[in-house]
Amino acid sequence: MRLEIKAYKTIIDNLRDGIYFVDQNRTITFWNKAAESITGFSASEVEGRSCSDNILNHVDARGNNLCSGYCPLAATIEDGISREAEVFLHHKDGHRVPVSICVIPITDKLGNIIGGVEIFSDISSWVVNDLRIKELEKLALLDNLTQLANRNFIQRELANRCEEYNRFGVPFGILLIDIDNFKNVNDTYGHDVGDRVLKFVANTFTSNARPFDLYGRWGGEEFVGIIRNIDEKQLESIGNRMCRLIENSYLIHDNHNLQVTVSAGATIIKNDDTPETLIKRADGFLYVSKQSGRNRLTVG
Repeated sequence: MRLEIKAYKTIIDNLRDGIYFVDQNRTITFWNKAAESITGFSASEVEGRSCSDNILNHVDARGNNLCSGYCPLAATIEDGISREAEVFLHHKDGHRVPVSICVIPITDKLGNIIGGVEIFSDISSWVVNDLRIKELEKLALLDNLTQLANRNFIQRELANRCEEYNRFGVPFGILLIDIDNFKNVNDTYGHDVGDRVLKFVANTFTSNARPFDLYGRWGGEEFVGIIRNIDEKQLESIGNRMCRLIENSYLIHDNHNLQVTVSAGATIIKNDDTPETLIKRADGFLYVSKQSGRNRLTVG
């Protein structure tokens, strides 16, 4: 049985994985429906453009831009070797989404490389977070703008985690995160754009959180992450990754990239800690990050 090209396109369009094809110059020639869903970019917005032209802009966990450095797709087109990796792509709404990618060369009948195909799967915790949102909505404990837990829920969760630590010794840490110079964003671009910034920062947390951790909006441009069953080194790694992902995210506003950074303070629960002492200690470390130049994490 031989399938027509139209049948192949229908099959590819209905896969759950994002798929796109590029030619030798990395110009996108095909973009399936799952790619639209995962990235927020429609086929009409990306086909005919370079894959690094304000579209996916893959970065690694350290925030290194793979499109301007080591690009798995470019390397595969160069040497014909298939590659796999876990990277973070740029969503149209501004945040970063973790994806597992597989890159394969495309050859003609003579075996000459004429392009490449990237297959990518969303490996974020959206399913878990969707369930969490439904529960929070029932309890009126959801922040309407960011769709994260609100301050009331964070306070309840901190109390529960402290009790869990006192009874069973299960450690946890918190991240207190503040968007740098956020007032300047509102003053320069308006509150509508400021709200979009808050949303893409929140989406960065949601996309890249472990299923059993919780991120919420503490108030204004401040967020809290409650990171369970962790030591100080692991907490520092997660906090730094969030800082780098946000630093390398952006909104497209009036045809230019709008970027923000965050400062954070982090701490692990200690004996006799309460939710209030944890927040106060993290806030002190956040202040150190701000005074040290912003766009950084301080742990203690």
